[in-house]
Amino acid sequence: MTKYRFLIPIVLFCVTAIKGQTTKNVLFLGNSYTSVNNLPSLTQNLATSLGDVLTVDSNTPGGYTFNGHSTNSTSLNKIAQGGWDYVVLQEQSQIPSFPPSQVATDSYPYSAILVDSILSANPCAVPLFYMTWGRENGDQSNCASYAPLCTYDGMQARLRESYLEMGVNNDAEVSPVGAAWKYVRDNYPTIDLYSSDGSHPSIQGSYLAACVHYASIYKKSPVGASFISTLSTADALILQTAAEMIVIDSMSNWNFGVRNVTADFSSNISGFDVAFNYLGSNGITFDWIFGDGNSSNDENPENTYLTNGSYSVELIATDGCTSDTSTAEVIISSTGLGVQEIDVISSVSKENDRYKIKFNQYVKGSYLLYNFSGKLVSNGDFSGEQLSISTPSVAGYYILTIRSGEQTQSIKLVR
Repeated sequence: MTKYRFLIPIVLFCVTAIKGQTTKNVLFLGNSYTSVNNLPSLTQNLATSLGDVLTVDSNTPGGYTFNGHSTNSTSLNKIAQGGWDYVVLQEQSQIPSFPPSQVATDSYPYSAILVDSILSANPCAVPLFYMTWGRENGDQSNCASYAPLCTYDGMQARLRESYLEMGVNNDAEVSPVGAAWKYVRDNYPTIDLYSSDGSHPSIQGSYLAACVHYASIYKKSPVGASFISTLSTADALILQTAAEMIVIDSMSNWNFGVRNVTADFSSNISGFDVAFNYLGSNGITFDWIFGDGNSSNDENPENTYLTNGSYSVELIATDGCTSDTSTAEVIISSTGLGVQEIDVISSVSKENDRYKIKFNQYVKGSYLLYNFSGKLVSNGDFSGEQLSISTPSVAGYYILTIRSGEQTQSIKLVR
């Protein structure tokens, strides 16, 4: 007995630990800003210490641009392998800080080519633009030709603008390393994020980038990670907290979820008829459950309810990668909705599986036949003083609704 008492908690603990893991496959495409200090490995180790699984690969030739990656066979082959959850895209460190017209020519077309390549091979992948940082003292080599580059702040502002525009233009997300970099520079100047060249990251800078990438990929805080590389515990906590504040506390700033499916919808009630309109984003297929036994796969369906009442309507929208579910209550009431009951059916007769419905006047309208679970099994238009319809072969009762203008009459048919 004692053995079993100890065995059960151990099994439960193992199951819980596995359940809490999140696995991501990430490809990094960039240059030395990514390869210095092995940023992909730093990000992987950080994720591992937080209980997550991160598989990484990269192609980071020195000085490489989006233009270069867009035709580089190694980059394209790695993209084509497929199975990536994220592909991190880092442009050459200066190009996005140049004048907007130059960036629009030298960078934006190639960022679009890369995103197209990524999505062609990985329809469910998220392109993630890696916002880099301004040089420690600005880009003095280009200062004379473009004033914002003369200072760190000016260069950083242009980098931020360009990377955010890339995100918007490509329906992609942005990992705001540069924004976190500025926060640390402004608030913790004793933490040196730069290497001796004033451009590439120190280990502190790369660790900050890893924290931001982790938060951007997993949408979780890196605070509390036990992996701190060669940093002091105090500095690591500062950088973890900076990433949490910039990324997690301001997620809407970075275009997060731009490709996510949402399932919002509205309803327009007219008597017993309800028109539903999909108001969400990125949905490709739709599963509507109307709460009365009926369902639909149309994007903007209509449903006719048989009786007054409150119905829980559910929509599941998906794009083949992710899905979202929304529910809403639809209240059907004939009071004040302009729907009137009519009394036009004079007799009903049955011969084999056909019913003959006679009216006491000429009627022009439509009929709807529902089975006992509320599912519409047949419908049509008619005009005249009688209607002949057949019922399915399944025994049970059916509800026949006659509609003429805004007037309705329903009767039960027994099979």
